[in-house]
Amino acid sequence: MALLISLTAPDDPRIDAYRVIKERDLVGRGGRFIVEGRTVLDVALSPRNRFKLESLLLAESRLEALAPLLAQAPEGLPIYTASQAILDGITGFHIHRGLLGIGLRGAEPTMAELVASLPETALVVVPLGITNHDNVGGIMRNAAAFGADAALFDFASCDPLYRKAIRVSVGGSLMVPFAREGSAEAILDLLAAHDFTLLALSPAGECEIGALPRPRRAALLLGAEGPGLPAPILARTRTVRIDMAGNFDSLNVATTSGIALHAMRQTQINAA
Repeated sequence: MALLISLTAPDDPRIDAYRVIKERDLVGRGGRFIVEGRTVLDVALSPRNRFKLESLLLAESRLEALAPLLAQAPEGLPIYTASQAILDGITGFHIHRGLLGIGLRGAEPTMAELVASLPETALVVVPLGITNHDNVGGIMRNAAAFGADAALFDFASCDPLYRKAIRVSVGGSLMVPFAREGSAEAILDLLAAHDFTLLALSPAGECEIGALPRPRRAALLLGAEGPGLPAPILARTRTVRIDMAGNFDSLNVATTSGIALHAMRQTQINAA
């Protein structure tokens, strides 16, 4: 059974990790990250979550409504409760959702270990140079929705466990295996060594993605909005496009990931 602990002051040392919880202040410190909101908590307390929770911090006013969800909490998980005023004093700003948690990254596999562990038939999404938290969260949401086996980010991309990225992903960042390291070139080398077909999304792509038979091992490469994928990367891949009306060729990168992942899910796997 989880432990309900009522707080009477914002300076209680047991909740030090929640103080000023902006992502630049928490991610990377002690292997922790923040989960926030009802939808994300639903994932965090379910078997779909790949990470361990350290504690929860809730507004007292939310306890009754959250009781069925909190019944799923792991044995012994500390659940701190406080008035809204104390909660805001702890975090340094108003938490209007009244629901926070601390997750622990734990021992994460390297990118090489993650790729080596993938099944013989696999679909991965590879965002390169994606620095916008909303886009990274949207990509992780789509990866979860359409059954991607992994997401592989270069180190130039932002961390899928940033607070805002997790929130935008509605928990997808907690579900989809991912790694974030190295350069785009190194990631392509690794995927090629494991027999992945490299498919790069580009408005000028040679093939419409819906017409492409799905390779048995497919890697969907996404570039940042504006510059897109650089020419040396495109030269190493098969380029694919999403046809649009009226010669319009601009889509948000997270939207692009959803369309492309859906197309790969729908097309028959090429046995060749």
